[in-house]
Amino acid sequence: MTTANENSAAIIVLPAVGGGRLRDGGLKRWLSRATLTKNDEPTELLCDILAYLKLPCPTQGQGALRMWGQTGDRPTVWIAAADPVNLEPRLDRVFLHALGAARASASDLRPLFDHLQSKLEDDASFGFARVGSCGYLRADEPIATASEPAYVLNLQIPTEYMPSGDGAASYRNLRSEIEMALHDHEVNRRREEQGELAVNSLWLWGGGYAPEQETISLPPLYADDPLIKGYWFCKTGVVDSWPGTIASCIELSGAGFVAVASEDSDSELLEACLHEARAALRSGRLSRLTLIFRDGIRAEVRRANALRVWRRTSVFLN
Repeated sequence: MTTANENSAAIIVLPAVGGGRLRDGGLKRWLSRATLTKNDEPTELLCDILAYLKLPCPTQGQGALRMWGQTGDRPTVWIAAADPVNLEPRLDRVFLHALGAARASASDLRPLFDHLQSKLEDDASFGFARVGSCGYLRADEPIATASEPAYVLNLQIPTEYMPSGDGAASYRNLRSEIEMALHDHEVNRRREEQGELAVNSLWLWGGGYAPEQETISLPPLYADDPLIKGYWFCKTGVVDSWPGTIASCIELSGAGFVAVASEDSDSELLEACLHEARAALRSGRLSRLTLIFRDGIRAEVRRANALRVWRRTSVFLN
């Protein structure tokens, strides 16, 4: 595993690589010689990165961290992330559809969050806010929330991940109010007319307070993901935007780094990044690569892996 002390090691998050997305035969052979694994269960990206850095993943306050990453300012009140979702009833079960930025634009979310705030304005203990395509809930008193973000639970049964025990009743009541307020809103009527899923609920998760800022040793981060940026801010790490290429990350860092390619990146950028990462490893600019692909495939790559010439193309890459 990569640690923060390996100064020329890199952790790179890239688009999905399986299912025939990778067409370059040389890159397929190169990756097949690495240590490849596949996680079929979706996981939170920040936790994946921190696991390779041998650091604990936050168990609460992720909503406040994400807001910190978006605004650059540490929230001082209790915050939960409020992700737009569609809950689809099927026979005796309900399935969750995560509606990220690509599926629910800021222009759609703005009137929906304004409507929610106006509907609940008599209850000053709660407040809703939207920052870009991310939603948030403020509460005077903490309530129980889910621990996983909506995108991790996409197409799964959400009831299995809802909070239980103390505070769960407040969660259920608030969620019911949210769904009643969003029902038949004009934005949702228009979305359905256009063949899009309605934003008929919000997934409340990661509730808590932002941690106090502290300094720990972290590699430089090149990313636009607000939750990951928020974690780096709270640890006084070096943070910059994703520059678009791995070569730029190497030039900016001079050593090891963590890079998160844009979520909407295509297969062309995937291959370009892999070519640059392979060249940096071969030249000695990087000592080790940890590649985290968004479809659950992971690759641990060392220069010595090139000697594994007997390996066939991995089934993960077909």
